[in-house]
Amino acid sequence: MANTRFVPRPRQEEILRYAGGRMAVSAVPGSGKTHILSYLAAKLVATSIDTDQEVLIVTMVNSAVDNFSKRIASFVQAEAGLLPNIGYRVRTLHGLAHDIVRERPGLVGLAEDFSIIDEREATRILTDIVQEWADAHPEALAAYLSDTVPESKLSWIARDPWPKLAQEMATAFIKRAKDLRLTPQALREALGESAHLFPLAQMGLEIYEHYQRGLLYRGAVDFDDLIVLALRALQEDNDLLQRLRHRWPFVLEDEAQDSSELQQEILELLVGPEGNWVRVGDPNQAIHTTFTTANPALLRAFMATPDVTAITMPNSGRSTADIIALANYLVDWTTREHPVAAVRDAFQWQHIEPTPPGDPQPNPTGDGHGIYISPQKHASDAELKAVADSIARWLPAHPDETVAVLVPRNERGSEMADILRRRGIPFVELLRTTTPTRLAAETLAHILDYLADAGSANKLARAFEAWRREELADATLAPRYRALVRWLSRPRPLEDLLWPRLERDMLAEPEGLPAAEGMTTDEARELLTAFRDAVQRWQQATALPVDQLLLTLGQDLFTDAGSLALTHKLATLLRQISDMNPTWRLPELTAELAAIGRNQRQFLGFGDEDTGFEPPRGKVTIATMHRAKGLEWDRVYLVSVNNYDFPSGLPHDTYIAEKWFVRDGLNLPAEALAQLEALVSSYEGYEEGRATLQARLDYVEERLRLLYVGITRARKELWMSWNTGQRTENPAQPAVPLIALQSYMENRT
Repeated sequence: MANTRFVPRPRQEEILRYAGGRMAVSAVPGSGKTHILSYLAAKLVATSIDTDQEVLIVTMVNSAVDNFSKRIASFVQAEAGLLPNIGYRVRTLHGLAHDIVRERPGLVGLAEDFSIIDEREATRILTDIVQEWADAHPEALAAYLSDTVPESKLSWIARDPWPKLAQEMATAFIKRAKDLRLTPQALREALGESAHLFPLAQMGLEIYEHYQRGLLYRGAVDFDDLIVLALRALQEDNDLLQRLRHRWPFVLEDEAQDSSELQQEILELLVGPEGNWVRVGDPNQAIHTTFTTANPALLRAFMATPDVTAITMPNSGRSTADIIALANYLVDWTTREHPVAAVRDAFQWQHIEPTPPGDPQPNPTGDGHGIYISPQKHASDAELKAVADSIARWLPAHPDETVAVLVPRNERGSEMADILRRRGIPFVELLRTTTPTRLAAETLAHILDYLADAGSANKLARAFEAWRREELADATLAPRYRALVRWLSRPRPLEDLLWPRLERDMLAEPEGLPAAEGMTTDEARELLTAFRDAVQRWQQATALPVDQLLLTLGQDLFTDAGSLALTHKLATLLRQISDMNPTWRLPELTAELAAIGRNQRQFLGFGDEDTGFEPPRGKVTIATMHRAKGLEWDRVYLVSVNNYDFPSGLPHDTYIAEKWFVRDGLNLPAEALAQLEALVSSYEGYEEGRATLQARLDYVEERLRLLYVGITRARKELWMSWNTGQRTENPAQPAVPLIALQSYMENRT
């Protein structure tokens, strides 16, 4: 296969010489693993398969599917003169499982027209079940409630934080049970035969039973079911297995550090004992292990297998030598000096190496001043404002370069977006939902919230705020409109304002109208009359189906094409939710919109999240560190590097999974999984609290790897900072690895 444009490095040449068997590739950040794996796939398509065969590429996320497909299409067309989209198949694990099950759905007990519910719908089903369970079992909360909780907080905890925590437990429990291929019936039998009490496992089982009945009622399966059923189909139908082995004689696996036992078992079956399997990944970038089935130890074990050819790709042209050295120091410090010895194996010891002289992707050159680790103690808001100040100075001077603010949590990203928007600094987002989506959802949710409770003056006032949101965002106009908001929020019979009889029209009485600086009485009356007309239209539209109601609101509230398009998409979503939940009314549907607006529910708008993302020049990218994996920017800000978001297993650290209202600092999702494991194992030695301690260590290891991923996103410049968090008591401190990195920077020669 001739090649005049791509010049592989020596280790890459070794990979491209692959002709069959089992191979494992450990690729450091920026080493070009997607490029080389795509090129290898194209080479195999051109040289090693028959016309009825395909090279199968399995990757982690949909955006990677598109990325691989485009690259391979380009290679097979330009390098081999072949037609694109023929001879290869790129799938996520879920997509592959769907392909397998579709071959013979009846074999695994599914109808030909079976449906698959996505994570959003699965979450919604589970939310309802968990809420009903929590309402019916108040004793469950009492058993784990800390005795330091004030009595005044009890009803709120039972209503809000406890159901959310219960859902976290149930989600982890069900996912792990399915990974272990345990049906509710099998767990029910095990629980009945156990001599021990496992209250969290009992809770998880009961919710699991209701959840599976909900899926059965809908004639649907979820993604986890799909993977289990695909494995079952391969195990039970040898003819199907042999047919697929012939169809896919080469299996290439990307992001193998995030593989689960089920994924590995499915691919191992497809490959067969003598088959061809290439696994590419980086154990040091395993950042999806907390309460998931991903297990980086599987790739490590595979690499150590005698019949596997293990290759490293150590060269990276992404970053300056200084940034590479900083990332390598984090690995070295963790491996040798981390204060908690139990987490020193968080990394596989391997260094990133710069590219050799003459490489077509040389490392950016640096002046030795491209790394800034802020020594300053910032309050939570002050840290983001300092970042915004720095960006405002840097961006105009670097219009052709890329820059990102990487955050540990979506909520922190939303706060950063709000600050940049107020400052007029252009940005794009890789969060659960983007700012335009959140703003549209918030606006619509405020109106729906009032329509669901039309007698509330406070909600009417919030509806007015949503209606005049642009004026209220204008510092010069806001005071006069705030006066109208205050006037609308006063308790009064709202029918006299909104649907008055002629002699009782509140807006016809000058002395009753609000006094607002810069606005005459007539102007106030005109504005409030227009608002009344709008509210009357909205109330009349509540007789329509929810999607038509939302579209009606959108026509009144938005004029730009983007918001109108988002309204249409949100309307379709709410109609689907309404159809799936026929007993739901406006309050429940409003809650769904509000969750999207608060960045608590994923909703993809019209950005690049679905199909891939190319960092823009001259704009700031705001992303979580998880979403940033696989991407790079010229300048990167890592924020919130404190001991809350990056704990180190020391006594003063706190952990997101350990809720303040739970006794003894227990991590209840971890304890639930430990009870599940004890229930189905021959050894039932569950000891309360032990799983919590292990979960702390696992989380510390994952956060170290997440910090490594964040550092290695930067090409030329890196800024790292920390904040004290929201708590006035026991404020957050700089993360221990941040202190170590700062000391390294101060002492280097």
